[in-house]
Amino acid sequence: MYYELYIDVLFLENFMMDSLLLLAVNKVIKSPSTYGRIFLGSAVGSGLTCLVISLPLPGAVKFLLFHMVVNTIMIKAGIKIKGIKALGKALCLLYLSSFLLGGILQFLHPYIRTASLFFFAAVCSYCLLIKGWEFLRRTGREQKNICTVILYTNTGEYEIKALIDTGNTLEDSLTGEPVSIIDKVFAKTICKEEPLKGFHYIPYRCVGKESVMPAFVIERMCIHMEEEKWVFRPVLGIGEERISEQDAYQMILNPDILGGI
Repeated sequence: MYYELYIDVLFLENFMMDSLLLLAVNKVIKSPSTYGRIFLGSAVGSGLTCLVISLPLPGAVKFLLFHMVVNTIMIKAGIKIKGIKALGKALCLLYLSSFLLGGILQFLHPYIRTASLFFFAAVCSYCLLIKGWEFLRRTGREQKNICTVILYTNTGEYEIKALIDTGNTLEDSLTGEPVSIIDKVFAKTICKEEPLKGFHYIPYRCVGKESVMPAFVIERMCIHMEEEKWVFRPVLGIGEERISEQDAYQMILNPDILGGI
C-alpha cells in the first residue's frame, strides 16, 4: 500500500505544532530563549521529521530516531538549557504538552473542516494549555505557602490555614506592627464569642480606591512551619471579601511577622 505525501504540507504542519510545543515548554521552564531561536528549533525539528519519514528505514529505527534524536536536537536548538537534568525535564514537558495539546485537538476534531480552522484550533489549544499550566503552577505555589496557624484568645484556640503572601505589606498605622488579614466569615466566629480587644480601623490603599479596614488584637498566635513561630499580641485585620473562594485558607499572613520572607 502506498500513500501520497506532500512534504511541504507535512513540514508546515509539523513546524506549527513544534513551535507551539516549544513555546509551551519555554513558558513553563522560564527559559530566556527568543522567539527567533524557538522558531529555528521548530524548523530544525520539522525538517528532521520530514527527513526521517522520507528515508527507507524500518519502523523501529524511525521510532528511535523520532523520540531519541529529533526531539532532543529540536529542544537543544530551540530552547536555551544547560545540563542533562534540564534537558530531561524539557523532554518530559514536551511529551506531556504534546499529549495534552493532542487531546484538546482530538476533542475539537469533529468541528474542524478546513486547514484554517485547524490552525486556529491549534493556537486556541495552546492558549488553553498555557492557562492550565499557569493554574497548576499558581495552585502549587499557594499550597507550598500555606501553613497552619493557631490563634489563642480569651475563650479558646482556633486552628486555621494561612497563606504567606509577600504582597501583604499592611501595617498598623497606630503601632507600626504588621497586620495579617483574616476571612470575614471566620472573624464573625471570634467576634461572637468574645469582645474585641484593641478594636480600631486601619487605612489602606488598593487598586483604584482607598478605604479602612477593621482590626483587633488577640493574645498570641503560633505559626506552624518547619519550626514553630510565636507571635504575641498580633494585629488581625478583617477582609471585606472572602479571602479564598475555595476556602483553602482563612488568613493572609504578613511575611514581616516571619522576618520578611
